[in-house]
Amino acid sequence: MKHSLSRRHFLRAAAATGVALTGWSSQVMTALAESNRREMFSHGVASGDPTHNSVIIWTRVSVPGQPLVSWELAKDGAFKQLLQRGSITANADRDHTIKVDVRNLEPGKTYYYRFRCNGVVSEPGRTRTLPSGSLDKLTLAIASCSNFPFGYFNAYEVIASDPDVDFVLHLGDYIYEYGHDGWGAESGVELGRQHQPAHEIVSLADYRERHGQYKGDTASRLMHASHPLIPTWDDHESTNNPYMEGAQNHQPETEGDWGSRRQASVRAYYEWMPIREPAPGMSREQLWRHFAFGDLASLTTLETRHTGRDKQIDYSDHESSIKSPQQRDEFLANVLGNPERKMLSADMEQFFANSMKDSVSQQRPWKLIGNQIPMARTHMPNVRGKLPGVANLSSEVLQQLGYYLKAGDYDLPLFLDTWDGYPAARERFYQLAQRQGVSDLLVLTGDSHSFWANQLFDRDSKPMGVELGTTGISSPGDFEIYGTEIAKVMDRMTAEHNKEVTWADCLHRGFIKLSLTHKSAQASFIAVDTVKSNRYKAKLVKQLNIKKRAGSLYYA
Repeated sequence: MKHSLSRRHFLRAAAATGVALTGWSSQVMTALAESNRREMFSHGVASGDPTHNSVIIWTRVSVPGQPLVSWELAKDGAFKQLLQRGSITANADRDHTIKVDVRNLEPGKTYYYRFRCNGVVSEPGRTRTLPSGSLDKLTLAIASCSNFPFGYFNAYEVIASDPDVDFVLHLGDYIYEYGHDGWGAESGVELGRQHQPAHEIVSLADYRERHGQYKGDTASRLMHASHPLIPTWDDHESTNNPYMEGAQNHQPETEGDWGSRRQASVRAYYEWMPIREPAPGMSREQLWRHFAFGDLASLTTLETRHTGRDKQIDYSDHESSIKSPQQRDEFLANVLGNPERKMLSADMEQFFANSMKDSVSQQRPWKLIGNQIPMARTHMPNVRGKLPGVANLSSEVLQQLGYYLKAGDYDLPLFLDTWDGYPAARERFYQLAQRQGVSDLLVLTGDSHSFWANQLFDRDSKPMGVELGTTGISSPGDFEIYGTEIAKVMDRMTAEHNKEVTWADCLHRGFIKLSLTHKSAQASFIAVDTVKSNRYKAKLVKQLNIKKRAGSLYYA
């Protein structure tokens, strides 16, 4: 089954979200239909990593050798007002990807770009620089967890067709590493969206091919051509649950050295994503950024995988020692709570502190954090005997449910790969903010394939801000396997059980649209009704307003 686009399809999705179809989406859609572009520029165009006077533009040419690729930047989508042009040679060392750091631009301006190679012109792209000075409004689309075999990237189309969106913040799991026999295998066969290569990706060639498959998706191409991307990675850009010395889904005896695999995944990421190379003295693993949006907001993206994280704790290693509330408390205090366990590197922590200092000094009201993994304290409620239809579950699914039942028996965190698995590191993070006079963090989070609205507190119950969690673009929620009714109960009880969880919803796929003004923020949780077909409807699941009070944030 091939992914197809139509004007009617766009109109239907746009009407459902209240977003009018833009002429730009139609222009890109028409360009995508031309066969020569599909062959030469089969992975589309993209832009990202904006500053106030520059932006990265990206493409890849599907041609061997070392062809010359030219680029153009214009004021208008018809390219009648050209501002800059240049050329660069594509070569195999960069997998024929092209990245141009276009400089000497004006702050807060929209620009249009395209590429040429061997007489073929790419589809056009639209991008913009960071605004400076007085800014009344900023709108971000917040995305995470786009898993190719699990379904169509319909939410990317909704983002692309929304003219309000200024930038797309992608919080990781942009690709997944699994092979045909891994997570999502059955869905991949059903939809004709199986991963390529067929095996789990390990080598540089593997990661390049997988990035190419995702970039070739039509909805992905449309989103990238419509808005600049601010990306950070999570775990699946390399493999599931990595830490400094390894990963849960890396087996050295069959997959080789972990350092080599990580290096390959990071190199491919830099080749295939519209991001600038590291500053002098920094490594590629140090993927953290600070973005200033005029006098309205700052955004600091975190790196939580490859530069500081200690190995995750595994409940299976401690089951025999957690048999009472007292043993549970000892586990939380002495094992999870070990003050030596790190999530962020010292350099990352210092960068964050400097970013907060800058934001405070510039009196920007919104301090956004691009955070890959859930930050709020989220323990599992005791759901034994409270879930409908458990008797109808298969033995295999019941076995998986057992994980949550055991965690609920002793009020333990749902997951230990999140900040809940590193509470001392979370407290250090809060303290770094507090030292700069910050207790109003607006944390934007991916990873969980679920919508969240959370309140954040330090260990002394002092407010630290709020957290908005976005669901997956296509990755399913963790509770969905148990059926809709059970998932609803588990979502509801999780919110009721945890002081920091205001609302949770794991049953939808989509994104968050966050609109900021100087007085308030509005978070719109937008979902598509299916990822199993490229014919879908989009809807508003929930809308929350966020305001300030006594130096912190609250849901109005």
